[in-house]
Amino acid sequence: MTTSSSIAPQGASTVRLDAVVIGAGLGGLAAAVRLRAMGYGVTLLEAGDQPGGRARVFQRDGYRFDAGPTVVTAPYLFDELFELVGRDRRDYYELVPVDPFYRVLFPDGEQFDYVGDEDRIVAQIERLSPGDVEGYRRMVAHAERIFEVGYQQLADKPFSRLSDMLRVVPDMLRLESYRSVYGLASKYFRDERLRQVFSFQPLLVGGNPFDTTSIYMLIHWLERKWGVHYALGGTTSIVAGLMRLLDELSVEVHLNAPVEEIETRDGVVRGVRTEDGRRFPADIVVSNADPSMVYTQMLPSVRRRVRTDRHVARMKQSMSLFVAYFATDRTWPELAHHSIVLGPRYKGLLADIFDRKHLADDFSLYLHAPTRTDPSVAPPGHESFYVLSPVPNLAGGQDWSALAEGYLDRILDHLEGRLLPGLRDHLTTKFSVDPRYFRDDLRSHSGAAFGPQPILRQSAWFRYHNVSEEVGGLYFVGAGTHPGAGMPGTLCSAKVLERVVDVPSVRVPVAPPHQQAG
Repeated sequence: MTTSSSIAPQGASTVRLDAVVIGAGLGGLAAAVRLRAMGYGVTLLEAGDQPGGRARVFQRDGYRFDAGPTVVTAPYLFDELFELVGRDRRDYYELVPVDPFYRVLFPDGEQFDYVGDEDRIVAQIERLSPGDVEGYRRMVAHAERIFEVGYQQLADKPFSRLSDMLRVVPDMLRLESYRSVYGLASKYFRDERLRQVFSFQPLLVGGNPFDTTSIYMLIHWLERKWGVHYALGGTTSIVAGLMRLLDELSVEVHLNAPVEEIETRDGVVRGVRTEDGRRFPADIVVSNADPSMVYTQMLPSVRRRVRTDRHVARMKQSMSLFVAYFATDRTWPELAHHSIVLGPRYKGLLADIFDRKHLADDFSLYLHAPTRTDPSVAPPGHESFYVLSPVPNLAGGQDWSALAEGYLDRILDHLEGRLLPGLRDHLTTKFSVDPRYFRDDLRSHSGAAFGPQPILRQSAWFRYHNVSEEVGGLYFVGAGTHPGAGMPGTLCSAKVLERVVDVPSVRVPVAPPHQQAG
């Protein structure tokens, strides 16, 4: 903490406050912008060799692959970050709408284009199951009510006290939050295919549709309200835009700087120490890292009362992912940008992944094919893809060093047989990541891809709090804390900071855009 030379009111002192943000994922980048807008001096520390966290980028053989999140919803949350400091997001990167949002492919050969236009959705329901049209309309009305409470009223509010949770219990009961997403979909649809179409969304944030609270049915209305978008150049262009903004705001960014310890004294954070021995003093620390890892590995000198090792061990972590990246010297223009390729089992497969921690012989897949929207990610006439398969986290005990190559081949064979005829003859590059990547590179407990599962007893007050109960001045953003995983969740977690972090008495000024170099 440094003392300011500013003139203070009689009897008061003025100080500049400095913040350290751990992790340059989207939550950490958003937190750094919001803290600078509040007037903090900010230092951002990232363990990896590039920013973005799960939203990093892989460059291989002339192709560009988004490593992780590609579905941009609630884009206003990004716009807000730039507007807070007098900028326009459109000067940093471009978003374009995706239509359909997802193409859902069933094993019987049927398909369903999940879109934002109600007439188009109704027409497809009439084709698959005419008797479910009225159920869909009632489901949409229910999803909108959940959205109005679960998102608009609660997503950027802290749940630091039990009373915060008790206050919303009546609304949650009224909205049937005790049901699972699949359970709520089943209330409105008789056709099993439609139940799957309107319940798979929790998988995008690490949840089992059969266990995840139906609060997450709000995703349907969120996507209806703001659409699904893609950032030209890939999600990495969003990261690059935010990094450029941080540079303009004089945020100090250090890559290859994994944090070894959050240093404390008298129960309050004093700074952080990186693995190479560097120390960064801080008045507050905001962690975008997995809270399970922070509490068990970065606070060795703190006697934890709530977030004990035993407590962390009891948390139900989300599934992990196997992600294959590949490219071809031909195109399949009939593909949608986002495809959900459902396998022959739904509930049984999810039970294998989440409950039994068993790596099944079958799978359901998410295929990202961005070149139909953005040819810049591959050479002319070529395609770049990634395909994602939910798999058990490392608690399942699988030996991925022995399994990865064969699992990748099985996925490619499946795609060639179902969706990409001739794929093997046109492959130009391929590689993959598995649960070890989430554990080792992204430092996630048990190699979980999304932090704790979004079940009811791990949501809101039951999730890791945005304000640490163990150490003063320690805050959390990102997938592991409230409100949860996914781009809207991580960005809203950064908004929570404005409700729980004090505004400095001396604000570090943010220069207006016209004063920035370049």
